[in-house]
Amino acid sequence: MGNSQEPQDFNISVMPSSLTPIHVAKAAEGLNLYDTASHQVSHFVPLKPGEVGIYVCGATVQSSPHIGHIRAAVAFDIVRRWFLKLGYKVTFVRNVTDIDDKILDKAAAAGQRWWARAYYYEREFTEAYNTLGVLPPTVEPRATGHMSDMIDLIQRILDNGHGYVVTDADGKPTGNVYFDVASWPHYGELTHQKQTSEVDEAAAVADRMGPSVDATGADKYNPVDPADASPDKHDPRDFALWKAPKDTDPEDARWSTPFGVGRPGWHIECSAMSHRYLGDGFDIHGGGLDLRFPHHENEMAQTCAAGYPSAARWMHSAWVTAKGEKMSKSLGTGLSVPSVLAEHSAWVVRYALGSVQYRSMLEWSDQALVEAQAAYDRVSNFIERAGVALGGQPSREEVAAVSADDLPADFVAAMNDDVNVSGATAAIFTAIRSGNTLLSQLADRADSETAKAEVREALLAVRAMLDTLGLDPLAEPWVSAGVAGGAADGTAESPEHAALEALIAEQLNARAEARKAKDFVKADQIRDALTEAGIAIEDGPQGSTWSLK
Repeated sequence: MGNSQEPQDFNISVMPSSLTPIHVAKAAEGLNLYDTASHQVSHFVPLKPGEVGIYVCGATVQSSPHIGHIRAAVAFDIVRRWFLKLGYKVTFVRNVTDIDDKILDKAAAAGQRWWARAYYYEREFTEAYNTLGVLPPTVEPRATGHMSDMIDLIQRILDNGHGYVVTDADGKPTGNVYFDVASWPHYGELTHQKQTSEVDEAAAVADRMGPSVDATGADKYNPVDPADASPDKHDPRDFALWKAPKDTDPEDARWSTPFGVGRPGWHIECSAMSHRYLGDGFDIHGGGLDLRFPHHENEMAQTCAAGYPSAARWMHSAWVTAKGEKMSKSLGTGLSVPSVLAEHSAWVVRYALGSVQYRSMLEWSDQALVEAQAAYDRVSNFIERAGVALGGQPSREEVAAVSADDLPADFVAAMNDDVNVSGATAAIFTAIRSGNTLLSQLADRADSETAKAEVREALLAVRAMLDTLGLDPLAEPWVSAGVAGGAADGTAESPEHAALEALIAEQLNARAEARKAKDFVKADQIRDALTEAGIAIEDGPQGSTWSLK
């Protein structure tokens, strides 16, 4: 057998060694995060010093990913990256639901094996995550690989008196097992069936738009599992832990258990897998807002009823909306990731998806992508110009090694404020403006080495902040995808920048000629036109220079 080698991208930022020293930044003392269960932003303290355990509900791999799915992945990738930048060792678990009514039904309709369909779309999701710079999870368990864990968990719930097995006329188990909600007095605490405190505006929005125990009736976003509509339930609120197979279910989609042949209910899989990989209690359970009820409410109840502590904090990313309506396949507004990437670079799409705080609804539109492209132009223009002025770029290792304690204070304050990405992005562009000013003054500074050191410091700070958001253009996957253009070595220009340089140079020459002829009206018109187009002009003894505002 030959020597094995770990993949190059499976590095310390993804799976740190237990022997790696943990150095948590002082900035971590200021981290505050929202908790869905308390409806409050509160100071974050890990259950285990220096370590953070996160479980995020992943995809049900029934069909291709759309932008709404990937927004949640990007949002929690940014949360994870901030923990890493703060110096924590992060164990990040994201599951795959590969057995489900929709998977079985769609596979049957298409003449496919259900497991083949699930694996095909699982690969599509993985490709989308990788293309958009989402770090691979520490572990990505599949539901079908954890049947014994689910069966054991259900048995614990039954033994503790919080579930019941449905039997037939002969007293034999049918395969249907339900959680007994009436036996669990804490049910409803996550989604506030029992209101005990004043609700903030963000929580009020979630209550209006997200499925909730407080809002009964048909739910177009989160249809009821047919098993949960069974007349065999003792209480309308009871939900399926295990389900007897439908007549149409294939034989290889059924598992034998002490309570009958069948397959798992939707909620039990996450309780089983989070406990398997994160143990008795963990720091954060995340997912999309639409999972808040019933999935996470039921998950919290059954985990605790089995005798295990639930997550210390629950975080939910808001939806992507189109004209105010949740983006989803069922509403016909889903935008597939490949179709969006066919028209826009992956960097631009990631920027657009992560441009607002995770709890804010993200309105998806052409304008959002135009703004993201403009952001890329400003970022890449500064990085490229600074690299040319310095004769090279800081290495990726140096950028990644910048501690949160060494990042600009306004960026740290924004990220510590419940991962306020909008504020963090504003800090990045403030630093870019300052960096552009330093570049424009570079030729006039007598202390050229000191001036270059200031430019380098600004460049390193900008790239380190971008890296924290997964947006350093000179990092993977952007470099391999060609997103960074010619900026990678700090000397060559991208084709786009070269074309822009030529067009603006022509305008600056015309302005210089107008000023020379004392035609100041024309000179001002040219400057105003460039300003209107987003081009900042700096006049100096050596001539005029430009930068994107």
